[in-house]
Amino acid sequence: MPQVLDPGKARTLDEFIAELRLLKAWAGNPSITEITRRVHKDWQRAGRPRSEWPARSTIGNCFQLGRRRPNPDLLLAVVRTLAGGDEAAVAVWRQALRTVLGEAEAAARVTAYDRLPAAPSSLVGRSRPASDAEAALAGGGRAGVVVLEGAAGTGKTSLALHVAHRLSTRKRADAPVLFANLRGFAPDGPAADPAAVLETFLRLLGVTGDRIPHGAAARATLYRQLLTGTGALVVLDDAPDEAHVRALLPEDPTCRTLITSRRTLRALPDATRLSLPPLAPADSVELLLRTAGADRLATDATALRRIADDLGHLPLALTVIGRHMREHPGWTLDDYHREPLITLALEDGVRGALAASDARLAAGAQKLLRLLALHPLHRTDTTGAAVLAGEREQTVREHLDALSTTHLLVETEPGWFRLHALVRAYAEERICIDVPGTSIREALGRVLAHCRGTHTRDRAHAPGELPVLRRLNRAEAWAEAVLPREKGGARALAA
Repeated sequence: MPQVLDPGKARTLDEFIAELRLLKAWAGNPSITEITRRVHKDWQRAGRPRSEWPARSTIGNCFQLGRRRPNPDLLLAVVRTLAGGDEAAVAVWRQALRTVLGEAEAAARVTAYDRLPAAPSSLVGRSRPASDAEAALAGGGRAGVVVLEGAAGTGKTSLALHVAHRLSTRKRADAPVLFANLRGFAPDGPAADPAAVLETFLRLLGVTGDRIPHGAAARATLYRQLLTGTGALVVLDDAPDEAHVRALLPEDPTCRTLITSRRTLRALPDATRLSLPPLAPADSVELLLRTAGADRLATDATALRRIADDLGHLPLALTVIGRHMREHPGWTLDDYHREPLITLALEDGVRGALAASDARLAAGAQKLLRLLALHPLHRTDTTGAAVLAGEREQTVREHLDALSTTHLLVETEPGWFRLHALVRAYAEERICIDVPGTSIREALGRVLAHCRGTHTRDRAHAPGELPVLRRLNRAEAWAEAVLPREKGGARALAA
């Protein structure tokens, strides 16, 4: 079996069928009639009754894309005939098919309602984006589509539900309300299949099962017909990309659609896109105090501000630490130093949220995210990132765009990028697990030499010389401690 055939990479049934077509070509491209004859011969040898033998058209359907209810037994019978009875190869295809069918089944599971989930009890520091979202949704036409974008943990769902509940109090009494969790960045399964979401929406709108058409396109047409003129409110939470939401948009001027996503959905040009940044410092402290529920904490505003700064003003992390403060009254604010503070925040939810975003990246972008944790300065440009990665600038630009689009990297100004404190901590955890030590040493050597060279050229114009040198020295010290070399130590890297 040639290595080019890899059924294990298939994540959908169509991808599995595409691999099956390649297997057919590799086997000499036998006709459907010949494959049918071989399957009949194998099943006769196995003692299966003639009534179970598949027709030629049924075998032909095994190679058709767009199938929804495949016969796994028959697909594997076709694989066996094409693989010449190689049971080891058949076992690989069997496992791949199980994975694909499991993914398809998981994608068909939909969390959707004809009502809104409960709104958050309080919303801190989001009055401006809430007002902007309400104003855009009140505009009518395609302006009635709003996308709330932002990194994991910025509170997009809470804000969306807050806005949706406010809008629902002003809508017509008979206007439908539809909510779906699209699971775009769920850590434990694939995103929801738009066709399955449409099926659930249609049932919630009163369509009986026998009237629901097959296929996402036909379902979307019926869905839009039913919503025309109704003034419906549709909330699509955790969208993975534009393709997953297009079929779910009502496309009616009386309807309102609110979408949340960790990705920048640039290909929805008529939608109003609102990006949620971290909270302002004062709002971060307020969220800490509200979550901790302890009046004693308010006596040390400086310590609370330091904690909020260390957490990068991320609402999820602030809520996690506030909850820890409430549940551990024996801890003082001084106990929340940066290292245990970051560890606590990652341990109780933040790590999982970041890992879910990380898992959707291509391999090159994943590696760059980890390598960026090595950078000794607070930010980098494309050239510095290319030096760090050891790749062409054009390739690195694509990686940086992918990281920025998923809000794992912040573009502070055109061409300059910075990691959020918690994203950096996550990347520091992953780099020694996912990247070989030799690659880490080489990358650190390249970036230290680049940073020192750039600093030497620019120091006449850079008043912050001492802090920069300190950060470079700390990076070298880290390399000495974590990545000892047989000869010379890490300082030789940047010489």
